[in-house]
Amino acid sequence: MSGASAFGSARVRQLQRWGMGRLRRSRFFPVTIPDRLGDDDALAGTSLRHSVLVYFPETQESLYQLLPWLDALVALDRAAPVVVVCQDSRTAARVRSASGLDVLTIARYGRLDDLLSRSRVRLALYVSHSPRNFECLRFTSMLHVYLGHGDSDKGVSASNQVKAYDYCFVAGQAAIDRIAERVHLFDAAARCRIIGQPQLDSSGVLGLPDRPAGARRTVLYAPTWEGAQPSVAYSSVRTHGPALVRSLLDAGDLRVVYRPHPLTGVTSGDYARADAEIRALVGGAGDRGAVDTTPTLAEAFAAADLLVSDVSGVALSWLPTGRPLLVTRPATPDAVVARTRMGDVLPQLDATDAPRAAELVREHLDTDPTRAERLALVEYYLHDATPGAATARFVAACRDVIAEAERLLQPDAQA
Repeated sequence: MSGASAFGSARVRQLQRWGMGRLRRSRFFPVTIPDRLGDDDALAGTSLRHSVLVYFPETQESLYQLLPWLDALVALDRAAPVVVVCQDSRTAARVRSASGLDVLTIARYGRLDDLLSRSRVRLALYVSHSPRNFECLRFTSMLHVYLGHGDSDKGVSASNQVKAYDYCFVAGQAAIDRIAERVHLFDAAARCRIIGQPQLDSSGVLGLPDRPAGARRTVLYAPTWEGAQPSVAYSSVRTHGPALVRSLLDAGDLRVVYRPHPLTGVTSGDYARADAEIRALVGGAGDRGAVDTTPTLAEAFAAADLLVSDVSGVALSWLPTGRPLLVTRPATPDAVVARTRMGDVLPQLDATDAPRAAELVREHLDTDPTRAERLALVEYYLHDATPGAATARFVAACRDVIAEAERLLQPDAQA
């Protein structure tokens, strides 16, 4: 290649990088793709002072997975310094603002490799099974722990992907039993550690005050999203939602709060349209309806007398309230629904039942026939729902893994 040609090619690459940088900084760059506007150059030749790394390569649409963990991570940071590593600068800015933790945006895999080779990070934490996690999972200079973002009876809560991590921190014995039953060639008893659910400590859900006497009885409808594949299509938004909400509003004596999942409609126009229909129904009901999109569950839970949800972590978080709960039965034929203790106890709402939802809701508000059995599930699923207990167990479990990593790994261990 001639000098002129080489210069021309280099100039083209330079312009391409400049143009992509401008595009990534613009409001037109897709928010579902990490912008990779990293701190890479500033990090050259540096090392991390932290012993814990939280790897979160996702964009803002997935922040619902990380945000509930922030208070627990701040508590951990006081015992063992924590850094959050992102691939999207917009996500990093929100995490930094919300938590005060050290947050880095690392766009280039080589920079992460270089940085970790000169650091003493001993523990990596993950809140989802993102395929991008493998960019960090390959490093052998630390131990890797899967946290998840809420326990539930969904099929994804017993994923074969748990084998990628050294340990899984789980909410209760239910999670260990679920993984042991469904994930083969994996020693769940040895590699799962029960910590409870620290997210609930900061959510305000534990220890909610009693509902005020004389308040209009309120139903919280909090469905999950449609899922990324047919086997986890647990959402009732399309199959139950409009008829269910219409029934509750037509009853006249019930208030309805609709809390949609942040990802509702991202993969299916049918679900997006059903979501819009439900929002319109609730929004047109005056003081008898509301749409709740607040970041935490506490406000919605505090204002509700009964929850209608799908197979999801919301149902599990509701258990400590002691209030009635109905769970929808997925109408999608390919959805995989395992038999569980919660499924055996909780009343199931079929799509064909949705038009008479008000009748079923009134029955459970008046008599609450499953209360004793529900309360008996709390320890099995959440271990200890005493406020603060799970966060303390989480911090202690992280310190134990860091100590184990120090014993296993030489100071000069390389990835």
